[in-house]
Amino acid sequence: MTQKKRHSKFIFVTGGVVSSLGKGLAAASIGALMENRGLRVTFVKLDPYINVDPGTMNPFQHGEVFVTDDGAETDMDLGHYERFTRATMGKGNNFTTGQIYDTVITKERRGEYLGGTVQVIPHITDEIKGKVLEAAGAGIDLVIAEIGGTVGDIESLPFLEAIRQLKQDLGPQNAVNIHVTLVPYIKAAGELKTKPTQHSVRDLRQIGIQPEFLLCRSEHDLDDDIKRKISLFCNVPTEHVVTCRDAETIHEVPLLLHAEGLDDKVAAALNIWSRAPELDDWREIVRRCKAPRHTTRIAIVGKYVGLTDSYKSLNEALRHGGIANECKVELLFVDSEKLNDGNVAKQLANADGVLVPGGFGVRGTEGKVAAVRYARLNKIPFFGICLGLQMAVIEYARSVCGLDGANSSEFDAQGKHPVIALMPDQRDVVDKGATMRLGSYPCALGEGTLAQRVYGEAMIHERHRHRYEVNNEYREALTQQGLILSGLSPDERLVEIVELEDHPWFLGCQFHPEFKSKPTEPHPLFSSFIAAALAHGQEG
Repeated sequence: MTQKKRHSKFIFVTGGVVSSLGKGLAAASIGALMENRGLRVTFVKLDPYINVDPGTMNPFQHGEVFVTDDGAETDMDLGHYERFTRATMGKGNNFTTGQIYDTVITKERRGEYLGGTVQVIPHITDEIKGKVLEAAGAGIDLVIAEIGGTVGDIESLPFLEAIRQLKQDLGPQNAVNIHVTLVPYIKAAGELKTKPTQHSVRDLRQIGIQPEFLLCRSEHDLDDDIKRKISLFCNVPTEHVVTCRDAETIHEVPLLLHAEGLDDKVAAALNIWSRAPELDDWREIVRRCKAPRHTTRIAIVGKYVGLTDSYKSLNEALRHGGIANECKVELLFVDSEKLNDGNVAKQLANADGVLVPGGFGVRGTEGKVAAVRYARLNKIPFFGICLGLQMAVIEYARSVCGLDGANSSEFDAQGKHPVIALMPDQRDVVDKGATMRLGSYPCALGEGTLAQRVYGEAMIHERHRHRYEVNNEYREALTQQGLILSGLSPDERLVEIVELEDHPWFLGCQFHPEFKSKPTEPHPLFSSFIAAALAHGQEG
């Protein structure tokens, strides 16, 4: 495959030994360091599963689905990339085996391979290489490509072969591999063990990839003797064996890697001339995380609480709100399936604020309604996101508007009062996937509302992932009883934000503001919600 001459440099991030070592966080942290050196960075995540995207995958298996401005449903690692840098992710930044094979098979059906035998090499690997190279658009200095899974997985082999070829195509000063591996501490022996790292690198070298850097995850710092031993057996320079120990906060990871000199060494290996990184903002964030002045407790009432990664962006956005208020945010995960009017007071007794997040399906919805009612009646700051807004509308319709049995047509298709429903032009669509509202949409904010005061703007743009809306047939009944529709689509056809006036802080939004929050730029809704929860806790 002939490659055009390119000015972009490439870093390929792979992982070994076990999953969940933090490749995504490592890639994001490297991106943060290189961006702070004045470079423009972007990312690509290559996922080996056959699903076309994670949109229909169970959150318990995959974790959160991260949504981009252009409406792509992507891997949660893209959230790390956006939170740690100024890069904006989109459909061209996440590819799966399913997408790659679908593209190749479509080309074969169209006869684009001129009747040739279609094979993993070169057709699948060429497609992967093309997707990675496409990310190196105009003005991009550095592309960081992360390969999902671990070395040795059968499904990862085409991706690893593709980056092996790319390193050769691009040349030694244009591409490097950073391999994230594990150096476990065996408590009984009182020793750090390097054998898992040795085996992982051996597997990588067997398929033709010699890593230039090893990022060694460990509970302890690696001393010089350990680094020299890893260097000897893995054929990596000692100074390129980098400790990546557990941190008190993930926001400290860029600082820890900088302390190891990783960004300087990567810049040298790629022959990049740049200034020293400016990390004062990151140091201030870490200071606020480690030495908060206050503490507040937020109850997250959801049905995916068994795997907190299901709410990864939400959890991080709440912590960003804490950073803005110099406040530690303790997250209390409450299973909505086990919540009802009889036990809600006990379950939420220690909460300074209540948040009901998004979700799909009827399971656990009545527990969420109970949580909304408790927060509304007891004047506890309440934040409803996506399904959380819908639960707030259902609760208000039942309790205040007297609409007995009010519900969503998603949960009760024959319900008497479907205050949440598909829009009329979507109700007869057979392919319900086509009714999903995905990506960034505008929202006009009402003058003098809480939403307008928080944002300080009249028009905002936020990311959506849902198909059901507030039923316009019930808007008058709801507003007559005091529910404020403070955010609407510019054509006033869709309800985007609801709030209450006689309450310290009660707001529901149809979109997902957590997707746009960063530690360096906390989202205003989360900053305001945490401030309200903090004030409520101090009053109590």
